Amino acid sequence: MKNGNNTTASYFFVGRNVWGMKDIFVNFYMIKNGDPDKWVLVDAGLKTSYTRIKKMARALFGEKKPEAIILTHGHFDHVGALKKLAEEWNVPVYAHYLELPYLTGRSHYPPPDPTVGGGIMAFMSFMYPTDPVDIGNQISVLPEDGTVPGLKGWRYVHSPGHTPGHISLFREEDRLLIAGDAFVTTKSESAVAVMLQTKKISRPPAYFTSDWQTAYISVKQLCDLSPDIVATGHGQPITGEEAREGLAYLYQHFAEEMPLNGRYVDEPAVADANGLLYTPPRKAGNNAWMIAAVAATVVTAITLSLVLRKGRRSLPHF
Repeated sequence: MKNGNNTTASYFFVGRNVWGMKDIFVNFYMIKNGDPDKWVLVDAGLKTSYTRIKKMARALFGEKKPEAIILTHGHFDHVGALKKLAEEWNVPVYAHYLELPYLTGRSHYPPPDPTVGGGIMAFMSFMYPTDPVDIGNQISVLPEDGTVPGLKGWRYVHSPGHTPGHISLFREEDRLLIAGDAFVTTKSESAVAVMLQTKKISRPPAYFTSDWQTAYISVKQLCDLSPDIVATGHGQPITGEEAREGLAYLYQHFAEEMPLNGRYVDEPAVADANGLLYTPPRKAGNNAWMIAAVAATVVTAITLSLVLRKGRRSLPHF
């Protein structure tokens, strides 16, 4: 799709007035709110997403800035471009009050858990940042009544487990659900599944989920909405019976979908409105992940080196 400046923006259609874009392995979304000049951004991707967000916004809405930025949660892959965008656009940013410590510089998230297994994305998670961002007085708390500022006809659903203040967005009219990372539509622990965008309604990204029992309750809550369209933080949108049946299967088999081992499987991290209070100790004697992580890192480095070398060889010589 192209804007008036002939700049290609590789976004995808989700549902009426809703579009998304993938940057490397994470999605962000833009929603038009009836009025052709009014829209909101949902999540802010990676640091590399800034340019892609701006190009997509320009393609869809010209130079009109959003009414607001809505955050499903504050993990690094959902707030990477947030500070720069919030300052440039000078618009409010909305999140659940339990997510505020991680958006105001007060608290870091629990450390990721590479022991959950499932693929290179999990094994390498020990390198993923957990530091908070600080957007100061631009952050606002979502209303307690479930309404979403700037989005008529939508409501938010508190869906914690992946993070304490995680939310999902739901439009009753066409039963469209933007679930963030409460669950995802690909196997997010697997680099292959993420690269190929293999469709499968799956558990929340295991390496960053710090309360599995609460995550299960959230999946049930979202399953009860019986959505016709689901769009998530990782993976492609899924619709119709495939969406409903896939989500129902995840709920019914959640115990089987949980990691067999993991730092937070038997004991969750504990947090409140001030941030992280307690992190369970890393399990002793479980060092297999470390070997796998080193191996995954080496394999990834070799693969990238070969790809880059091949690319250089294919370049014309002047």
